[in-house]
Amino acid sequence: MRDKFLPFALPDTNEAEVSAVSEVIRSGWLTTGTQVRAFEAAFAKYVGARHAIAVNSCTAAMHLALEALGVKAGDKVITTPYTFAATAEVIRYMGAHPLFVDVRPDTLNIDIDQVSAVLKREHVAAIMPVHIAGEPCDVEALDKVAGGIPIIEDAAHALPTKLRGRNIGSLSRFTCFSFYATKTLSTGEGGMITTDDDAAADRCRIMSLHGISRDAWKRYTAEGSWAYEIIAPGYIYNVTDVAAALGLVQLGKLVSMWKRRVEIAGRFDTAFAARPELQIPARAAGNQHAWHLYMLRVDNERIRGGRDAFAEAMRKRNIGISVHFIPLHIHPYYRDTYGYKPEDFPVAHREYSREISLPIYSRMSDRDVDDVIAAVLETATDLAPP
Repeated sequence: MRDKFLPFALPDTNEAEVSAVSEVIRSGWLTTGTQVRAFEAAFAKYVGARHAIAVNSCTAAMHLALEALGVKAGDKVITTPYTFAATAEVIRYMGAHPLFVDVRPDTLNIDIDQVSAVLKREHVAAIMPVHIAGEPCDVEALDKVAGGIPIIEDAAHALPTKLRGRNIGSLSRFTCFSFYATKTLSTGEGGMITTDDDAAADRCRIMSLHGISRDAWKRYTAEGSWAYEIIAPGYIYNVTDVAAALGLVQLGKLVSMWKRRVEIAGRFDTAFAARPELQIPARAAGNQHAWHLYMLRVDNERIRGGRDAFAEAMRKRNIGISVHFIPLHIHPYYRDTYGYKPEDFPVAHREYSREISLPIYSRMSDRDVDDVIAAVLETATDLAPP
């Protein structure tokens, strides 16, 4: 067993990030400025989108996308219950209602056949799929059943993810990314909206900074003016040059960091695939998985105490783990507001009850990976039924 606790996630930063942030601090301009614009341009180029708008979280990105679409109170927006709080809460920000659709039992992405069935009986304003763990939802197939209903992709896990060779970030009306501390590209806190829609991009940019007219950040520079106009009641969702400088360095390292995650996932697959009490993550051939998460599932019939006992045993072995996700429909707010029961979305509830996420990040050493593998196999053996 490890003597020292292995954190579930750590950002991969070094002196390059320190130097970039130091340069921003020395420049005297800390808030939204030239570094943000450079980060946006580089990110848009990377994913192949016309526009990228940097914001302070993926939550902000999804909120702005819904606002730009004109989603209003009383509207319905399809999404999955198998996700983090943000995906549905931004729908509630608009006074709209999340219309949950269950997930596939293999990838845990939204079940497109069920989306099609819901669309035959419900009028919806938008569809918000999630690329769970970094395995792409088939948004091309989803677009076909959507019949023109706009899609906002929650791509918080999906960098760098590809669907049949095409970058996530270039496929739908809006794609929203996260740069939270645990993500494959980290700015501490942060997010990005990508879109090819010129008007929508302009609206998102304006609404991200109090609804003030475009390029208002220039008002404190030599070429700016003190005059500005508020054209809508916006938000304070802008990101700083400090965070953007981090993002630029991280974007330059993204492929190498991703390759290390792929190596680790491959080692996990090899170690666990033959164990009948363990199920390795599913992925579709021809896609590129980002490996933000490695979502192992345990057979609760073959593990004494089930997933919960497995998770506790891993912690006792000094391995940081997590569970993704407690389905939204069993949380008190959604249960009480909409009257949901666990069995309303049986796949999401069943798969959550046996999921455990293992550490997977590019700073992990080979020894760290060995320790995770050993802990999983020892735990599975120790908790086997008599």
